[in-house]
Amino acid sequence: MSWFRALKHSARSGLTVERKPLEPLLALRAAAGLAITIGVSLWALGPEAAASSAFGALQAAIATFQRSWRPRPELALASGTSLAVSTFFGYLTITHPALFLALLALWTFAAGLSWAAGPTTGLIASSNVAMMLVTVTLPTSVAQAAVHAATMVAGGLAQAALIVLVPVRRWGPHRDALADALAAEADYARRLRHDPVAPFDPAPLMEAREAATVTPRQARRRPAALHGTRGLAERIRPVLASLADPALGVPAEGRARDRVRELLSAAATVLDAAAHAVRHGTPVTLPAPAVAALRTPDTGSILTGPPHRAATRLARLLTDVVETAEGEPRRGTGARQPTPHLPRPTLPRLVPLVLKAMRDELRAHPASPVGRHARRVTAVATTGYLLGTALPLGHGYWAPLAAVMVMRPDFSQTYSRAVARLAGTVLGVAVATAVVRLADPGTRMSAALAVLSAALLYLLLRTGQFAAQACIAAYVVFLLGMGGEQWTQTVPERVVLTLLGGVLAMLAYAVYPAWETPRLRNRLADWLAAQGGYAAAVLRHHADPASASADDIRDALLAARAARAAWHTAVARAEHEPVRHRGLSRVAAHDAEDALTQLGRVAMLLEAHLPDRAAPPVPAAAHLADTLRKATVQGAKAVREHRVPRWDAVRAALTDPAWAGTSDTVVRPAARLLLTTLTTLSEALNGTPAKRR
Repeated sequence: MSWFRALKHSARSGLTVERKPLEPLLALRAAAGLAITIGVSLWALGPEAAASSAFGALQAAIATFQRSWRPRPELALASGTSLAVSTFFGYLTITHPALFLALLALWTFAAGLSWAAGPTTGLIASSNVAMMLVTVTLPTSVAQAAVHAATMVAGGLAQAALIVLVPVRRWGPHRDALADALAAEADYARRLRHDPVAPFDPAPLMEAREAATVTPRQARRRPAALHGTRGLAERIRPVLASLADPALGVPAEGRARDRVRELLSAAATVLDAAAHAVRHGTPVTLPAPAVAALRTPDTGSILTGPPHRAATRLARLLTDVVETAEGEPRRGTGARQPTPHLPRPTLPRLVPLVLKAMRDELRAHPASPVGRHARRVTAVATTGYLLGTALPLGHGYWAPLAAVMVMRPDFSQTYSRAVARLAGTVLGVAVATAVVRLADPGTRMSAALAVLSAALLYLLLRTGQFAAQACIAAYVVFLLGMGGEQWTQTVPERVVLTLLGGVLAMLAYAVYPAWETPRLRNRLADWLAAQGGYAAAVLRHHADPASASADDIRDALLAARAARAAWHTAVARAEHEPVRHRGLSRVAAHDAEDALTQLGRVAMLLEAHLPDRAAPPVPAAAHLADTLRKATVQGAKAVREHRVPRWDAVRAALTDPAWAGTSDTVVRPAARLLLTTLTTLSEALNGTPAKRR
């Protein structure tokens, strides 16, 4: 993509207002917390302290709107407290320019590295640096700085208290994540009726797993409908695929295929009903035709062998899903038996994990995107601060503030946010200025207008950056007006310096980029190795059912999903980068992705037919598993080195004489499919067009 097209796309993306469901009750609660904080601070401490507390309450509420599965009160407290610490130390050094610049560089570099711990941590840390640049100018003494820091903590505490006292759809995001996973499997079942080899996107299941990872406190309070349903959804996924697949299941046409289509349709209906019940917390309502289809007694006379086992298992799993979605205990478990959960560390235990992630990032390769982002944003923030203070405009902190707020580890987000920041600032400042000039509000009216701007921010936060930045701009104008500053002291320089900060951010990424395009081959290689490890783990289970562990398969599957997600993220970022492909064209990337998707699908089919511990082993599968694992690791190395992988060892393992003595009807046919997908991958990387279905 050319620079012109990349910039055009970024500008359009930044100015887009998305049509997302609004959450007015959440916005009202956050605005109420802000209003309480400002009102109490105005009454007790005065306008300057009220402005500091307002920044703390604003930041705390914004943190609770981030995409995180951690308890919202924890996010509010962590955000308000971290901003207070940043502000206090910033004020101690603000009178010594060189010392403050060093502190700003250190704080900004740490905020850049914090993206290694996740986007929520990165966003909170970056926002703290940006807001610190404003709040350090409000106190006039060390004692006042301590008071202002305390009011920021109080602002976060007020937001956390409101979340506890006025719950709004508690567990709503967790319910939505699980319901989306069930709905995705229902859609998969419907697609399998028409395309028996349709791929499955595991993203909803990955999201549901993240939502199911809870702290000990959350585990004790989690609704019964969220216990165990996700695990059942994971087990249904391969059963659906194996039931529909013509290679290991029933023929493409005929009476058996009609029965399979009927079962898939009924499964989709049941999964949709369970998803609706989980999302809304209501009993599961099953349509009678779907129940009748699953209970038809003649299934055994139509389906035989693996398809019949899959149909029986599907009916049993769907029954468990319905019972679990209604909060009933699983069959064979006691009602009081504690349900195991995926553990999430508490906030105090999270701190060393974040520090470890940042330390690991420091030791990583210099070309690491997060490391380059940390160095880039530090250079821009310090340069912006020096330029802003050198220019005869006043309020020079607006330039580094804008840069820190817009810069992200990837190109597209940085440029789109820069455009949204500038356009939103101009709009917000223009509206706020018009209101100030026409109404000439006093302290209390300015505070009320600031709360109204914040309420609009919370309401429109998820619709895009343009609307959010406009609300933030108006909020800052009203808030500083509450402290006695006239609009002429903030508006002109804010627009000019915001433009300066945005331009610096965009230039920095152009000069010191972290492009995803050159790393596409590495991402593809990681995915290939992970998919090979997943298939090998399943094969080892078939080779020795008595001693095999399901944990090995689960770990390999999660690694494959993580590698797939990293590949898709890289492709999405590379699509809008102004960089030519380096060794991997769009066509080759698309065909290679299809091949690896099918490789995972075949491994999923093998997982659907895992034998019981008492089943006879398949010794030839052990040799094939070791060969496949080594071959995919070597193939990944070849992909990184711009060579075409070869699969002679896998082909030889399929002709091993040990296969002649086995009666297995699943492993060897699936292994042939594995070899076919690997061959297709090599053809795609060699430039041979894939056959389109």
